[in-house]
Amino acid sequence: MDPVPAPRVRLAQAGDDDFILGLADRFVECELPPWRRRGECASGLREDIARHLREQPAGSHVFVAEDEDGSPAGFLHLQTVPDSFTDAKNCHISDLAVAPHCEGRGIGGALLRFAEDWARTHHCRHVTLAVFPRNERALALYQRHGFGLDLLRMAKRLR
Repeated sequence: MDPVPAPRVRLAQAGDDDFILGLADRFVECELPPWRRRGECASGLREDIARHLREQPAGSHVFVAEDEDGSPAGFLHLQTVPDSFTDAKNCHISDLAVAPHCEGRGIGGALLRFAEDWARTHHCRHVTLAVFPRNERALALYQRHGFGLDLLRMAKRLR
């Protein structure tokens, strides 16, 4: 079996919006904390991504990975943010999703490597991300690429 070629990663363009927004449900396919509603989370994520695509705020960068045929296969949303403790510039992976038909082909790993290269080029100290604790597939990917637990964000639902 021939190795799958590495995807091409490029800046997102206006024509990519539907593809990118169509992947918002990927973030909530795992078991969510009991106080989170799947539809509410997906809607909030979709709205946030749409705002970043529309407004293109400073420090926000959206990229698309293309497969060997030039078709969109996944996307990556990076944001430069100050470190909570040192104020150093960090690169935060706000969103990373792979199209279902492209899973298992190295797209997620390629997007993580792209994020690291981008962060180094832009003089960031760390690459950070957040993930639902039960998103086992994503956790395994991040751990394979050297990510480790930094801060544990906890929540308590108020009634």
